[in-house]
Amino acid sequence: MDNLTYLNNAHTSYIESLYQQYKQDPESVEFGWQKFFEGFDFGQNSGAPAAGYETPEHVLKEINVLNMINGYRTRGHLFTKTNPVRERRKYFPGKELETFGLSDADLDTVFNAGVEVGLGPAKLRDIHQLLEDTYCQSIGAEYKFIRNPLKIKWFEDKMEVGRNQPKFDIDQKKRILHKLNQAVVFENFLHTKFLGQKRFSLEGAEALIPALDSVIEKGSDLGIEEFVIGMAHRGRLNVLANIMNKTYKDIFTEFEGKNYDESAPFGGDVKYHMGFSTDVETAKGKTMHLSLCPNPSHLETVDGVVTGIARAKIDQKYNNDNTKLAPILIHGDGSVAGQGIVYEVLQMAKLDAYKTGGTVHLVINNQVGFTTNFKDARSSTYCTDIAKVILAPVFHVNGDDVEALVYAINLAMEYRQTFHNDVFIDILCYRRYGHNEGDEPRFTQPTLYKSIDKHPNPREIYIQKLQSQGSFDANLAKEMDKSFRKMLQERLDEVKQQQPVFEKPVLQGAWKGLRFATPADFYKSVNTSVDAKTIVELGNAITDLPKDKKFINKIEKLFADRKKMVNETKTFDWAMGELLAYATLVNEGHRVRFSGEDVERGTFSHRHAVVKVEDSDEEYTPVATVAKPGAPFEIYNSHLSEYGVLGFEYGYAMASPNALTIWEAQFGDFVNGAQIVIDQYIASAETKWQRSNNLVMLLPHGFEGQGPEHSSARIERMLELCADNNMYIVNLTTPAQIFHALRRQLKTEYRKPLTVFSPKSLLRHPACVSPLADFTTGGFQEIIDDASVKAKNVKKVLFCSGKIYYELLDQQQKDERHDVAVVRVEQMYPFPMEQYNAIKEKYSNAEEIFWVQEEPENMGAWPWIVRHLRREPIEVIARQESSSPATGYAKLHVVQQLNIISRAFASKVDANVKETVKKAVKKTEKVD
Repeated sequence: MDNLTYLNNAHTSYIESLYQQYKQDPESVEFGWQKFFEGFDFGQNSGAPAAGYETPEHVLKEINVLNMINGYRTRGHLFTKTNPVRERRKYFPGKELETFGLSDADLDTVFNAGVEVGLGPAKLRDIHQLLEDTYCQSIGAEYKFIRNPLKIKWFEDKMEVGRNQPKFDIDQKKRILHKLNQAVVFENFLHTKFLGQKRFSLEGAEALIPALDSVIEKGSDLGIEEFVIGMAHRGRLNVLANIMNKTYKDIFTEFEGKNYDESAPFGGDVKYHMGFSTDVETAKGKTMHLSLCPNPSHLETVDGVVTGIARAKIDQKYNNDNTKLAPILIHGDGSVAGQGIVYEVLQMAKLDAYKTGGTVHLVINNQVGFTTNFKDARSSTYCTDIAKVILAPVFHVNGDDVEALVYAINLAMEYRQTFHNDVFIDILCYRRYGHNEGDEPRFTQPTLYKSIDKHPNPREIYIQKLQSQGSFDANLAKEMDKSFRKMLQERLDEVKQQQPVFEKPVLQGAWKGLRFATPADFYKSVNTSVDAKTIVELGNAITDLPKDKKFINKIEKLFADRKKMVNETKTFDWAMGELLAYATLVNEGHRVRFSGEDVERGTFSHRHAVVKVEDSDEEYTPVATVAKPGAPFEIYNSHLSEYGVLGFEYGYAMASPNALTIWEAQFGDFVNGAQIVIDQYIASAETKWQRSNNLVMLLPHGFEGQGPEHSSARIERMLELCADNNMYIVNLTTPAQIFHALRRQLKTEYRKPLTVFSPKSLLRHPACVSPLADFTTGGFQEIIDDASVKAKNVKKVLFCSGKIYYELLDQQQKDERHDVAVVRVEQMYPFPMEQYNAIKEKYSNAEEIFWVQEEPENMGAWPWIVRHLRREPIEVIARQESSSPATGYAKLHVVQQLNIISRAFASKVDANVKETVKKAVKKTEKVD
């Protein structure tokens, strides 16, 4: 079977399906189709033509015309005029009449198939022209892969009635030209006034500015009150100036370097990474709030952050109404095709935990990556083919046709508001210069840049088009250019003459009433206690299961045991300590949001925050029952993603300073899949962008013989990112400590991210419990001293953190070692130096001080400890240095663990013990 036959057969199946539908119920198809199939049946049954009905030969031609219509709708985007500087690749079969079994001889024949495109019975010439105009000009539409017939019909009705041709009035055209003029002249002005400075020019894609301006206007008409925007560096300054209304004076101040305050505690960032938020007024006088999220150079990292911010505002500011706010993500063609985070975030688009009602995706497709040709940058036909994963429609638009782009983005906005799904607009354009303005693109793209050098900019093309239409005279465009350049020069002259002016950052919006932390804040503990009456009441409430529902026996027993903790033993395990933290917070009016892989039950089956009714998928969430209005407890199992989900939750927390936002890794080892979010946002955003955050990361950690990928959450990596009191790093040993650590996040006047290296085996360790009194007095303890020894008797102090404490404690009690103090450092950063010094002073008789850890010596907390306590007489007891976090052999793990404990309690008198044991372990490792 040749390609043409195959194509015809494929299209015929579409008609066959309609025909079968007609046979079942004639009223189920449109009137035009009813008449068509009536004639078809008559011709088939009579064997001869009758007056007023088509001949069988004509019926076959009708089917061919319908095949042509479906062919244009399905593949027309492959034959568009969308590339401004390159010829399009050729595709076969094409769109010639012969492809569909038709010819020029049929052009003046009337076909009833014209009904399908809204023409009624029409000449083939007119049907064909409508299809050419609609599907093969400046806009290519990919939508037929969508599985919802209503959406497909919606697109066809919208596009075909106006042939995908914009029809703007004179005022709309003036506005488009005005914004395009701003975009072009602004870039040109920067290029001539700030030679050699990087700005990541928008030149070649300036039509983005009138497109964004239009989507704000269209969105406002459709009920949108706020947009949250994420984009990389290309065109960012232009968007800030001409969409966000950041003043040209402020932008020139940054170029002149007059915004640097050496006394400020912030390190700052390059100007094309900065965020901004503002209110703008639409043409109809409505107010639209715009937020541009700060963004690092790591492309697409911002995607999850933006959608997280959007979801937080939809949840809280707009009472779950996603028609009031929409996220906009502006991608590059290389990054949208190449970065895995795009796929992760797209997979979140329709999940209950992360959906935002649809994101508008704009791709600045300049057809070159850093220097790479698009043919080397992807295997897919289009850079946007990933959109098909979530059945999001895609418009491919010629970036030189600004009216087509404005029309397409307006249609995309309407689709988003109608169906609450993502939509993509692929802007085919070019890059006037190299990756940055100092880069020479001809090194790698000589032929492309020959074409670009001769190519007029989008404003010149639009002015010529308007003049040919008689819409404007040349003087209006020249005056626009002249007056705008004059204004820019005046702003620049002001900046050159002014003295540096530094504005102290003020927290606004949801952050109003909070402040940035000072070093003094970390010298004192915060009272996070809750009175006993409240603890008992909430404890009983979250351990009650509805009597009218049947749960599995294990759950019923678990909850009965928890209720005994509340009413009988008055002693709580880790799960109860954690759940009580959430219960008290939502009961006090704070939202708690929690997501991650398997977090509802908990990876280690300890949490059971959500329980299922037996033989049913019905769910019950006990903590949610004690929440105050407007402060829900929301916990979601995420899809199998770290990078995308952590970015989302960071964004959610950024917009929700008075909520507790938590992400838990299934195992802490897997957090390195989201290391970019940690490095570029969690650790550094306050220093770079003056953006605080109180996101909590729970990272299960502990060496228990489970192998290299289930032992270490990489404490060393988190600590190496610590400076400027930028975040809390804790490794806890009691349920009361997790209770206070979580509550502290909302009980200070400032916000800091918190990383909890949380336990695995300690979740059920009989000694890892806390009495009620530990919840009702005081707060978080940065260091916990050893209450079992007398200071004057102590000859050795063992500082440690986390799970190994219980192994040291067990050995200490077993051997009755009253000369050894085991001290827990619960908070590793900010390091509690004053408390450490007090402990050291208390045990002044001690002859030895050690840091004891499970991790290899080159990992864990020791590299940080030894660097910051380099003048202290402290040594380390740890596993041997290693390139892998842990052994995969259970027996070797036990040997190594016993080695650590034995070295910790070895007598100083036996000077050879440490060296002997080290050699023995090394030998064992080799043998094993």
